[in-house]
Amino acid sequence: MRRAVILLPSGLTIANLFFGIFAIVAAARGDPSRAGLYVVLAGIFDVFDGRVARATNTGSPLGSELDSLVDIVSFGVAPAMIMYFAVLNREGWDWVFSFAFIACAALRLARFNVEQAGRAKRYFHGLPSPAAGLTLATYYWFSQTSLYNDTNIANLQWHVMLRFVMAGLGALMVSDASYPAVPTVGFRSLREILGTIVVLGTIIGVFFVPKQFFFPACLAYVLYGLGRSVLLGLLGRPTVSNHDADLENDEEDDTEIEPLERPANAALAYSPSETTNVTRRRRRRRRPRRDRPGNDNPDEAPPSPET
Repeated sequence: MRRAVILLPSGLTIANLFFGIFAIVAAARGDPSRAGLYVVLAGIFDVFDGRVARATNTGSPLGSELDSLVDIVSFGVAPAMIMYFAVLNREGWDWVFSFAFIACAALRLARFNVEQAGRAKRYFHGLPSPAAGLTLATYYWFSQTSLYNDTNIANLQWHVMLRFVMAGLGALMVSDASYPAVPTVGFRSLREILGTIVVLGTIIGVFFVPKQFFFPACLAYVLYGLGRSVLLGLLGRPTVSNHDADLENDEEDDTEIEPLERPANAALAYSPSETTNVTRRRRRRRRPRRDRPGNDNPDEAPPSPET
């Protein structure tokens, strides 16, 4: 049973890879609608593999690396190939847009592994690759709906604009813009109430109007993070980085003791008892000196407790 629990997150990641490869095959066969569906299914498995690993306490560096490698395929290569076969000109140099998007996805995931992989987070550093990939993969779905064809949206030069959309999404993936993670669900605060509304709205949209929902929702998420970062930059306020967001509720000022520096040599590291003793000695050194009774010279420092 324990082995099955350990293998479950990796199994979900492999399912993500399966649908990513299937999306590339469907795009090459000239079926962008099915290709978009497979990228969406890959995104669903990508959502659950990390959460299952944290819930079962089976996360590992291997799982984090595997997840990032799979995401390059499912949300980098697959959406770029959908755009190449369905939108871009195959005879010229338009394939460079696909290359640039895939390269930015690889750089973004490498940075994610260094900075954020393996722990819960409230903000992402840069546009998440699943959001960028789903934006491209679900465009064809949206282009087949009445919301697209019966409005002025269809009159826009999408075949030209999508080249710039790909370049913009790639740039946002490697940018310093902050994007919120999955909101917290609850009713104890305004943040949790808004998060609950967003999650419920997303569930309704996914199950009832998926083709009309995905592309506008992903585009709104992309523009929200960009607009928020630009606004905070104009106001001179730093955007909430991933480290600040993860720690903003965990910062405590109830101690004035500085953390001990760990020796570079692991063999010389303090044991728990030695760490306690050194901490006590530091506390003693910070206490104000007091004259002992019978001390004839008040300027003379009392003997150190270590002597």
